[in-house]
Amino acid sequence: MRKYRGLIVVLVAIFVIGALVACGSTTPAEQVEEAVDQVDEAVDEAEEAADDAMDEAEEAVEEAAEDVEEAVQEAGAGLGMDAAMVAEQFFSQEDLEDSIRWMAAEPEGPEGQPWLQYIEPNFVDTSEFAKEGPYTFCFSNAGVNNPWRVVGFTNMEVEVEQHPEIEEFIHVDAEGSDEKQISDIQDLVAGGNCDLLIVSPNTTAALTPAVEEACESLPVITFDRGVQTDCTVSHITPIGGYAFGLVGAQFLADNLEEGAKVVAIRILPGVDVLETRWAGAKAIFEEANLDVVSVEFGDGNNDKVKTILTDAIQKHGQIDGVWMDAGATAVAALEAFEDAGQPYPVINGEDQQDFLVKWQEEGITGIAPTFPTFQWRTPILAGLMIMNGEEIPDPWIMPQPDINPDNLDQYVGANVNMPPLHYAMCGCEDMPGYPEAWGGTSE
Repeated sequence: MRKYRGLIVVLVAIFVIGALVACGSTTPAEQVEEAVDQVDEAVDEAEEAADDAMDEAEEAVEEAAEDVEEAVQEAGAGLGMDAAMVAEQFFSQEDLEDSIRWMAAEPEGPEGQPWLQYIEPNFVDTSEFAKEGPYTFCFSNAGVNNPWRVVGFTNMEVEVEQHPEIEEFIHVDAEGSDEKQISDIQDLVAGGNCDLLIVSPNTTAALTPAVEEACESLPVITFDRGVQTDCTVSHITPIGGYAFGLVGAQFLADNLEEGAKVVAIRILPGVDVLETRWAGAKAIFEEANLDVVSVEFGDGNNDKVKTILTDAIQKHGQIDGVWMDAGATAVAALEAFEDAGQPYPVINGEDQQDFLVKWQEEGITGIAPTFPTFQWRTPILAGLMIMNGEEIPDPWIMPQPDINPDNLDQYVGANVNMPPLHYAMCGCEDMPGYPEAWGGTSE
């Protein structure tokens, strides 16, 4: 404004002088002096008005910038929460890429028996462990503390019963405690009765030293969850956590509009297969135009999961999608939307029967990535192969199918007489005692 002051002064002066001269009330000198004063006053007023306008404009720009920054921070704010951190010790870009490749691979092995199938096998020699039966198989179990593990353990027990050469099966339940499981493993090894040790670790890092110590005394198999050592004869698992997380997150990304609000619910930290589930999902969410508003640990507890989602609905008005790293609480999650009078979200659950039935009955937009319970049969079969000195894959990577809108009816129909907490991918339909041993009825 000030750079035009001279021009403004001249123009205003000409105008004012002309007006004063026309009036003829004063001398020319007085007229000029009066004109200059009026010009200065006018220019000062104009400059003050311009400065005020500029200040207001600057304030408006600053407020708009703050609003934009706040919106950017809030969009996807959940990805910055503590629960959204991927534990680096469990993440491997190579493993992620392997999982993506395995998801598209055709498994080898007997058709219709995915618990004996494998993907890209690396066979290892087990002849050093060969011995005559009968055998004592020992199993250190992280716990039988959720429906998935109950179904899986039933699979394992019935599998053992089919092999008379397994004279004794010793099962020790760690009840979800690292400390107890470490002690359990030490006691099993010290007892000297085990020909083979099977371990499903409670958490990964904590159980690694105990497994390494056991490897010095007898052949060890890990399955379900892993440890950070290669001393075991084999680690047995479906494709794994990355695949589970990718399938669910990609389904949400494909079925939600840009900017849709998503809540991610995890069980607990520190377990490799759960950490990698979240790592796979987060890789999708970071690229998708979705607003991940919250990432929370639900501890696998129905009430806590409902509370998390109820709070999220109240805070954000509407939640459009729910990603879960395990599906045992998926129905509880959906009930939070019912209680709030909100439409069902796009959701991934798991192959638990209650979720599959609700999905079908309510027409929910959903998918069920799986971590199949048929894997609980495999350690027993692999253990017998080791006792016979046969080659087995290490790692033993099994297929990991999902239940999707195209095959949902098939799985619901096949399990219509099974209890709500049954898992459809049990691979148990051909086993003695089915369905009663799994809590179902034959009618």
